[in-house]
Amino acid sequence: MPQGMAIEARRIAPRQIAHVSLNTEGAPLAMARRPLTIAATRGKRWGEGAMDARTSNYLEIYRRSLADPEGFWGEAATAIDWYEPAKKVFDPAAGVYGHWFTGATCNTCFNAIDRHVLRGRGEQAAIIHDSPVTGTCATITYGELHREVKTLAAILRDLGVRKGDRVIIYMPMVPEALFAMYACARLGAIHSVVFGGFAAKELATRIDDAKPTVILAASCGVEGARIVAYKPLLDEAIRLARTKPQACVILQRKQAEAAMAGGRDHDWASLRAQAIAAGKSADCVPVLATDPLYILYTSGTTGIPKGVVRDNGGHMVALVWSMHNHYGVRPGEVYWAASDVGWVVGHSYIVYAPLLHGATTILYEGKPVGTPDAGAFWRVIAQHKCVAMFTAPTAFRAIKKEDPQAKLLAQYDMAHFRTLFLAGERADPDTVKWAERHLKVPVIDHWWQTETGWAIVGNPVGLGPLPVKHGSPTLPMPGYDVRIVDEANKELGANTMGSIVIKLPLPPSCLPTLWQQDERFRDGYLAEFPGFFKTADAGYKDDDGYVYIMGRTDDIINVAGHRLSTGGMEEVLASHPDVAECAVVGMNDALKGEAPCGFIVLKSGVTKPAAEIEKEIVALVREKIGPVAAFKLAVTVARLPKTRSGKILRGTMKKIADNEPWTMPATIDDPAILAEIGAALKARGICT
Repeated sequence: MPQGMAIEARRIAPRQIAHVSLNTEGAPLAMARRPLTIAATRGKRWGEGAMDARTSNYLEIYRRSLADPEGFWGEAATAIDWYEPAKKVFDPAAGVYGHWFTGATCNTCFNAIDRHVLRGRGEQAAIIHDSPVTGTCATITYGELHREVKTLAAILRDLGVRKGDRVIIYMPMVPEALFAMYACARLGAIHSVVFGGFAAKELATRIDDAKPTVILAASCGVEGARIVAYKPLLDEAIRLARTKPQACVILQRKQAEAAMAGGRDHDWASLRAQAIAAGKSADCVPVLATDPLYILYTSGTTGIPKGVVRDNGGHMVALVWSMHNHYGVRPGEVYWAASDVGWVVGHSYIVYAPLLHGATTILYEGKPVGTPDAGAFWRVIAQHKCVAMFTAPTAFRAIKKEDPQAKLLAQYDMAHFRTLFLAGERADPDTVKWAERHLKVPVIDHWWQTETGWAIVGNPVGLGPLPVKHGSPTLPMPGYDVRIVDEANKELGANTMGSIVIKLPLPPSCLPTLWQQDERFRDGYLAEFPGFFKTADAGYKDDDGYVYIMGRTDDIINVAGHRLSTGGMEEVLASHPDVAECAVVGMNDALKGEAPCGFIVLKSGVTKPAAEIEKEIVALVREKIGPVAAFKLAVTVARLPKTRSGKILRGTMKKIADNEPWTMPATIDDPAILAEIGAALKARGICT
């Protein structure tokens, strides 16, 4: 645990260099100057210090991105097809803090679909829809996707959708969700995807904020063995909302068909059949690079929702750059982001980035365990010859809990698989080491946010990987000038915990503002640390500049005057051989201000008494962090409460522990778990 060493952080002096990237099959990539060689990965021991930094081009590329951002991103923009090029690569006078590619016109749908069809990729797989919960698997080529999107765009146009209009998409993990997003982009409409099954009240607030012309929805979603009816939730949300959509288009799924309301509701399949019979189709509509592509409301918001805006131009430039340079994926290869289209990872790396890059994306409707077992991920990777996967650490903790020895992995041929990427929650070293040991490929942690749309800190496989340090997502990506500062906005030295901020301007793809709330954007993100973007995460840099994310600033607890990271404590808890996953929260304490409470979930097959393991964990924290942590309480629970995207609901757990009023989070995966947490705490005399 860093204890505030007063050393000046090292700075990297920028210099001009020529960038490198891959130029493949008529899909021009930015800045191609010389071929890039990706080091062979199989057979190596991947872990701390296993990669040679001398094989990476990262440092020179990162230096240039800060020294000459307009030159750097201007070159990257050559990977995109523009109707009109930018008048300015970056205009500091536009928007709240500036805009990228001002004056340029483009279309995201054209770049992700049409241009690949025009360049001969029409027969290549664009989407693989793998749905173990419905027992189906389908492949959709770029040509088929092109036809479906053109048809759906024509349907939306006939329903009154025009450039700049909003369309809410309320759907599960089905191909039609991607058709819907691309159809909106084709027309220049702004889509707002709301996670399927989201509560009616929360959906209503988003309807009132976005004011959609049309809502596209499915009749139901399939969550493991559970069918979730969407249409009653949608009907109730529309009843609650002040703004009423002109029309709703409903995709009927055979698992639960929905009753239709006369006048407003339209059957998706009927409209599609009619449009195809009439030969209807819609062309791409040019939009400004600075026009919004989508609004994504951050999870769990109440009252006036917070809609993150993503623009068209900068979004495409950054995502295309990241697919090869960060993730090491080439056009034509199969890539899998095991997330949901309702979250930012789904937007960026299921829907947009792989197709912009000319790769194949996997759309998975299932779970890491239980559909049917803890080998589900291995089956998908092997069956579809996936080269790289991106998921949340929570998923791998669940797999590790059910199959600690990874016995199911032996059933599958993983020869094509090169890299595992983790993000969404802090990747504890124990989980990373477990995955490295069994998969025998690089396991790359990286850190980013809904607000940025792509990695802030990572390990750029495509540029040549950097040495791994367990517990760190490695170094800032190009364009991100990441600093660690104190409350007075003073930069801190190495190994000193502080607030993580990013020097303005943010690079392309990061949010330019919040939907129709510029002042809220300034107040929430820019005001506290002038000249910087507040990430609301806490952490530090080590002597090599590696960044360590220790949790949200809210998760830094004050124990008798000592500012301690719950993330650091969780790292210790997770290192215990019997612990599958864990969470630490700071409970109110009359004497110390706050006291840590650790919740642990044990691995399957553990026979040692829970009370004995809890005592060992208390001793382990005392040994690794010291008495200063005042860690005296570990509570064994069957499971941890999480959002549907896999994030642990620590804030709600803290409120339960503190006997404070709390409301059911709109994004919770299983509400019954909170009652289990309350019962476990009550049994320990913690809450009433």
